[in-house]
Amino acid sequence: MKTRLIVVAAIVLSATAACADALRGTPIRGGSIYLSPDSSSTKLAEIDRGREVVVLETSRDWLHVEAALTEEKIITGWMLDKGVVRASTPNGDRILFGEAVDSEEQASQRHGRRGAAQDAMRLYYRTAEYFPNSPVAGEAMYRSADIRWQMEKADVMARPSAREKDAWMREGMDDEFMKEVIKKFPGTKWADMAAFHLLDNKLCGDWQASSKCPEKESAMYEKYVNDHPQSPAVAEALYDAAWRQSALMEIYKTENQPKKSEESKAKAIALAQKAASQAQSDWAARAQRLLFMIDQNIPTYGNGVD
Repeated sequence: MKTRLIVVAAIVLSATAACADALRGTPIRGGSIYLSPDSSSTKLAEIDRGREVVVLETSRDWLHVEAALTEEKIITGWMLDKGVVRASTPNGDRILFGEAVDSEEQASQRHGRRGAAQDAMRLYYRTAEYFPNSPVAGEAMYRSADIRWQMEKADVMARPSAREKDAWMREGMDDEFMKEVIKKFPGTKWADMAAFHLLDNKLCGDWQASSKCPEKESAMYEKYVNDHPQSPAVAEALYDAAWRQSALMEIYKTENQPKKSEESKAKAIALAQKAASQAQSDWAARAQRLLFMIDQNIPTYGNGVD
């Protein structure tokens, strides 16, 4: 029995090593998978940009591949060796990144290519995966995670559970890929931005005019600024904290806590001033607007019409 276990373990290790050593690649254009290395043979499937293929063998201008058509479906067939980027491809990181940028641009256009956002997400990820030492690797992995996050967030926020008061009462966004950015590129602005996104899963839905949620969220954003002082998201985080403090000014009044209302006003002003002092940005401008509204006694939460 012991001998048999050793043999089985050796086979598993051998298979794992073979998989690790396999020549992998990804197409930067849509392609076709055929039954044999001949475009007149039976077409088995279409493969999208950024999907991964494992090269089993080559034949002239053809690649015999295991192609991942989706996260679950893998088929074996032949495809033309045209537009497939491997880790050995000269300037492969720039090529993949460039195609990802182009796909992201397509996704932003009204009549852009269908599925372009998903293409960009995969292509950015392959850039970081195949070229981990590239100058664009960190940005590529973050962009991939950001696209995935935004698509999931749109879906999560469209559900009835998004209006629940407490964050734990709704399904949040999958944080795996943001955490991967933080793990693989620590101390970079991309890790800082990924950490900022993770706060979304901790936000309440409907505050229901209670002070509990804005208190917690304001403290959360302040902590982020303290923990990530060089982050590009500092101005946004300061504004988010300031706006919540300005909302607390009104909420505390309804809870008959005038002293806390005044304390929130002072804190909102201090935070907004910090946000406004950041490098010129939309968030700095919004912070200046917030300061004006507080000075004019214009409520920032609830019914702001006199």
